[in-house]
Amino acid sequence: MVSDHDDGKLPAQWKKVCVVGGGMAGLAAARELRREGLDVTVLEQRGGVGGQWLYDAATDAGDPLGMAGVHSSVFASLRLNSPRESIGFSDFPFRPTNDAGGDARRYPRPRRAPQPRLPTVDGMDRWRRKQLHSHSYRVPDSFAGEVVVIVGCSVSGAELALELRRVAKEVHLSTKSTEETITSAMSKSVARYENLHLRPQVEHLREDGTVVFDDGSFVVADAIIYCTGYNYSFPFLDTNGKVTVDDNRVGPLYEHVFPPELAPSLSFVGIPAKVLLPVFIEVQARWVAQVLSGRRTLPSQEEMQRAVEEHSRGMEAAGLPKRWTHDMFLDLERCDDSGERTCGFPRMEQWKKEIFFSSLSDMVDDMESFRDGYHDSDLVRDGLRRHGWTPVAPRPQEEDDDAKAIGVANI
Repeated sequence: MVSDHDDGKLPAQWKKVCVVGGGMAGLAAARELRREGLDVTVLEQRGGVGGQWLYDAATDAGDPLGMAGVHSSVFASLRLNSPRESIGFSDFPFRPTNDAGGDARRYPRPRRAPQPRLPTVDGMDRWRRKQLHSHSYRVPDSFAGEVVVIVGCSVSGAELALELRRVAKEVHLSTKSTEETITSAMSKSVARYENLHLRPQVEHLREDGTVVFDDGSFVVADAIIYCTGYNYSFPFLDTNGKVTVDDNRVGPLYEHVFPPELAPSLSFVGIPAKVLLPVFIEVQARWVAQVLSGRRTLPSQEEMQRAVEEHSRGMEAAGLPKRWTHDMFLDLERCDDSGERTCGFPRMEQWKKEIFFSSLSDMVDDMESFRDGYHDSDLVRDGLRRHGWTPVAPRPQEEDDDAKAIGVANI
């Protein structure tokens, strides 16, 4: 945010910018703004930077559905589900290493998790056993020997189901549509483990602990975990209705960044989903910084508003729900086009795209082991050489390891 000028125009005589949030988006924005010679102040509610992905073992014990208190949603065993080579910043990539100690630098993993979204389930308020949102999940220990129902079968739901099946008596993974949301990887896992079950949508809950599903089947559960996503929330922001959140559409936002009535004095970085977020965050941050420094200009308010309305009409014509407004659907070409057009950002190297989609294909095929496969290591080697890194022979003890890491040295 920049000042409180009614017309949204940035005064030429002062260029002080406030960045709200010290997570990945905020840090990227601060860096790009400073590069443009602007005076930057970052506001962060926690005691350190990293934002959402600064791990905190604490949970909201008095509010397990996660409506207040603890900011972080990271659970202890979390691993990246995108290859590191594809998600680093342009000048700050993950450092490849053959050292068992890994990279000593600390990385906040990107994700927006402002406010847990809960479904409306009949009987939810009367169900007296354990209920929590995945926001409040950290470790599986407290679910040992229990019957657990997980509501939601996107990535977090599937990951928690696979972790909990190791300690729980039974895990029941509930989804609105098994045909649309269950991947071949999840089907394989269900077939592999006797205590892991797929279930249709939850129809209602009973006070005695019974969970009844749409098809009439039921289980008596000890715990329910809602892996049902998050809602965008900006409780600190008052725009007199010029920016609102409606069914998870933040708007109106031109290119997911600038509200036409308040641009460029107010902007948002990191809103889009289903995108290689670090890269796209850097694009958006650079664009905002260049606009505020005067190096680039925005279209008129009317043109920006018209573009937003055209996008909304296009979604409606395609039958897409409003809540998908900010989904980029992993369209890397679209992201490249956006970066090139708005701020002259270089296009992503082809090898990074190839390794990303190779990893995505592996995840769809086997969610449990895809992170440890190295069949596409030739892509990594070629790409690293282009960036000045030379592959190093693996340590002797790794010679027979089917999943040996690629060692590299900086030259």
